[in-house]
Amino acid sequence: MVNAFKRAVVQTLSDRASEPRRFLQALVGPRQTGKTTAIKQVMEQIKIPAHYVSADDVMISKQDWLRSQWQYARSLITDTNKTALLVIDEIQNILQWSTIVKAYWDEDTWQERDLRVIISGSAPLLLQSGLAESLMGRFEIIHNTHWGFKEVKEAFDYSLEDFLVYGGYPGAAKLIDDRSRWLDYMSNSIIEPTLQRDVIGLESVRKPALMRSLLILGLMYSGREISYRKIQGQLDDAGNTTTLAHYLQLLGNAGLISGIQKYDTKALRSRSSTPRLIAHNTGLITAVQRGDIQSSLIAPELRGHLVESAVGAYLLSRSKIENFEVFWWRGLEISQVRISRLSFEIQIRGSVNL
Repeated sequence: MVNAFKRAVVQTLSDRASEPRRFLQALVGPRQTGKTTAIKQVMEQIKIPAHYVSADDVMISKQDWLRSQWQYARSLITDTNKTALLVIDEIQNILQWSTIVKAYWDEDTWQERDLRVIISGSAPLLLQSGLAESLMGRFEIIHNTHWGFKEVKEAFDYSLEDFLVYGGYPGAAKLIDDRSRWLDYMSNSIIEPTLQRDVIGLESVRKPALMRSLLILGLMYSGREISYRKIQGQLDDAGNTTTLAHYLQLLGNAGLISGIQKYDTKALRSRSSTPRLIAHNTGLITAVQRGDIQSSLIAPELRGHLVESAVGAYLLSRSKIENFEVFWWRGLEISQVRISRLSFEIQIRGSVNL
């Protein structure tokens, strides 16, 4: 059913690809959230010649391959077809891809060639880094976030309990009746590739074992506030709090788990506050729990943390699209509460829908 269901990002991307050529479009988001499916739906929806390629598993020189694919897309522009679209998926697999894209994009601009370009990838950190390094002023980012309850209910007929336990990964939806296969998918297609290829493999992570332990611990404490010093006490060779905060930020950028700071009118105190951990997808939480997955719905405390995490994950997803920050608070003065409520209502008015 997922191929028939169209997320809102499909229309956004279709509109951008159909308007006059202005910017390169970059579709950014965590692994297994349906980026490739969305792109293919866009290609079916728009009315211009399009060329789709994926840089995953390219065996020849990837830079030469990228140049040849760009030239082929240019050949789609003829006297009768004045416009064409080039889509490059998993572009982060090409070394120095942004330098090549910049050169060809600028050449097309100079020659007034109407070749529109969409790039995407499953490594948000590397993709955004490449954009910032070479393509400033030439791109727009479109965020493909984790699926929410409303979407999986419509696409897969999920109940709320299904969503809390299995999260919103579309590729895992057909496996929820087979606990073993679902766990294998979560580990081998999401957690491990994200850690190994999107975080540890791309960043200067000096202690990969610590980052892995931090992720597992963080998922088990999702929905709760936990100080960095307490995290240190739970982990072997935990290093200092600065290292833990940095690793948590990397995990958040990769779409796994974030540490939400406590709201404070003074920014410095907010940044140094005890974070509340929020998994970006509740399926990640239950994937690291021991025992029967369904027991998470029997234990009221864990179910409560799943609900809190689902709400937090939704707000984190919306913050990417609507460009606002998410904080947690408790026991604020009345004046601070009024400021927070006003900001909260302006930022997400009409959009809160698990």
